[in-house]
Amino acid sequence: MSESTNNNSFYKRHTWLVPLTCLLAGGALIGISTNLAKAAGQIGLSPLAFLFWSITGAAFLLSAVAILRNDLPPLTVRSLEYYSVAALVSVAGSNLILFSAIPQVGAGFVALIIALPPLLTYLGALFMRMETFNVVRAMGVVAALSGVGVLAIRKFSAPDASIFWILLALCGPVLLAIGNIYRTLRWPNAASPSSLAPGMLIAAAIFLGVVGTLPNFSLAVPTGALLPIGLIVLQAFIFAGQFLLLFLLQKTGGPVLLSLLGSVGAIVGVPVAIFLQGESPPEGLFLGASLIALGIVLVTWGGVKMIVIPDNTHQ
Repeated sequence: MSESTNNNSFYKRHTWLVPLTCLLAGGALIGISTNLAKAAGQIGLSPLAFLFWSITGAAFLLSAVAILRNDLPPLTVRSLEYYSVAALVSVAGSNLILFSAIPQVGAGFVALIIALPPLLTYLGALFMRMETFNVVRAMGVVAALSGVGVLAIRKFSAPDASIFWILLALCGPVLLAIGNIYRTLRWPNAASPSSLAPGMLIAAAIFLGVVGTLPNFSLAVPTGALLPIGLIVLQAFIFAGQFLLLFLLQKTGGPVLLSLLGSVGAIVGVPVAIFLQGESPPEGLFLGASLIALGIVLVTWGGVKMIVIPDNTHQ
């Protein structure tokens, strides 16, 4: 076997490292983000104001990076449609729902339900023929979903459960799954992840800004203290990293691996909510978290096998 063939084989066998790294780092940022949203509410920042200013800051940061790299967001009819729809379902709509639900159902529960999109994304990807059926990956998706299901059922059965807010919170993962499919299907030709991320965030900031002009909504930030500003700045950097990693994972790992960002976010976000936010551990936490972790391993391993097996057939 030639040296070039060996190098090519090595590259194919290790292409999973990039999406796996993006998955773990991006998921960790999501877990931290949900807890920051709760902290923001505790110091008087409304979910809409916190989300709007954080997204605006993240859009500024990623736009600055795009300018420095001379990789500006494309401005075509296709890309403008992409920014608008992706911003609505993947950023503005889903995050506003989840951030608004956190004071009602807890940061730990929200961190857990954002692990729900894998099944919806996987089924959608199969239906759209974007993904070939793989038994290992299917088992992983079912395991992750089962873990979240255990925790959600226990939450519904709690004596102080708010059915309305639990159901509303569950709409967030549905929008995230729709976004996972849409962004893959409509990815503008020849566009890079680092150019699309700021375009989507700018569109999301515009949507949220319009909502802020409606009656009973406000974008006001409490004055007289540095903590609200500090939280917004921190969240802006987290959003910038989170959405840049999201687009990189979208490009390198596909929609199903992308959907597991929420599962990693759950594993990170729940311990933070318990130990730093003082929340009570959700009922069934050990079983649910174990199933979610198993799902991540199986879906990732299934993806590795899909890369390696075709390579072996040509030797």
